[in-house]
Amino acid sequence: MKFSNNTSGHTVGIPYENWHGKPYYSLDAYCKNTYGEKLYKVALNAGLTCPNRDGTSGTGGCIFCSAGGSGDFAASITDTANSFDQAFLQSKNSLSGKKTGRKFIAYFQAYTNTYGPVSYLEKIYRLALNEPSVAGISIATRPDCLPDDVMALLVRLKKEYAPKFIWLELGLQTIFESSAAFIRRGYSLSCFEEAVYMLKEKDIPVITHMILGLPCETKEAIISSMEYLNQKPVWGVKLQLLHILKGTDLGSLYEKDPFLYGSFQTLALYLDTLIPCLEHLRPDMVIHRVTGDAPKKLLLAPYWSSNKRLVLNTLHGQMKKRGSFQGKQWKAAP
Repeated sequence: MKFSNNTSGHTVGIPYENWHGKPYYSLDAYCKNTYGEKLYKVALNAGLTCPNRDGTSGTGGCIFCSAGGSGDFAASITDTANSFDQAFLQSKNSLSGKKTGRKFIAYFQAYTNTYGPVSYLEKIYRLALNEPSVAGISIATRPDCLPDDVMALLVRLKKEYAPKFIWLELGLQTIFESSAAFIRRGYSLSCFEEAVYMLKEKDIPVITHMILGLPCETKEAIISSMEYLNQKPVWGVKLQLLHILKGTDLGSLYEKDPFLYGSFQTLALYLDTLIPCLEHLRPDMVIHRVTGDAPKKLLLAPYWSSNKRLVLNTLHGQMKKRGSFQGKQWKAAP
């Protein structure tokens, strides 16, 4: 049975019962529908850097980014099989307490993972794709770091390793140029758009990172960002709560003025923005994240976010109570 969008009256393409009990189309549901089981991410740090750190675009990195390049939980690898095997095992072991399945996603997480010599990138991608338990790889990068030779490599590997997948994760964070300047993103919105359509042409799925809670962005502005994504060939989205970390420039600003630079002070305030975001997103868009993780030793705010299970349970309970679901406010094109 397919459900109809109450706002538009159009029938959407994702059966509600295939969301496996969640009020949104989670990555967990997608993997179970596609691969018959949950896939767990194995986070890897390939020792790369970022144009926002090496002087190409800037030197300080994005204002919220830790010294670990957003890969604080990632295991370090090099381009040798022994190094990869050790890091892969280390990262799998970090999933202790979770009952993992047989298949994993090799997640190149730290820094910018298409920003390096193509010969090196090919070696690390192949090491992951050659691992029998890896169903595919997810590569976190920037839209300004997809030169022709890297794109040619991705297309070649996608064909060679089919049916394993290659996903690209692009850190958009915001659609507003003023916010982009504040966080020192280092590229324009048009750069993101060009990258998304280029990847669409190559049939490489795009996951877009969006930050909720940037200073001066209202709930209405954030919802308009979801509407923007609906119009682009974006396959998945990560809705990342703004974490304020020690040792970052944002952390320094927060310590001087928590009220001006702080993120959502309570879980209730966060859910009052997150839930409308989910309601406005297309029902076929895969939701890869609704909050995010941050190292407790670095987290300044919001500290309630450190209890991820509470966040998810409260989100699901509130959505059920409100009769809310992904796409409820989405209006399909005529």
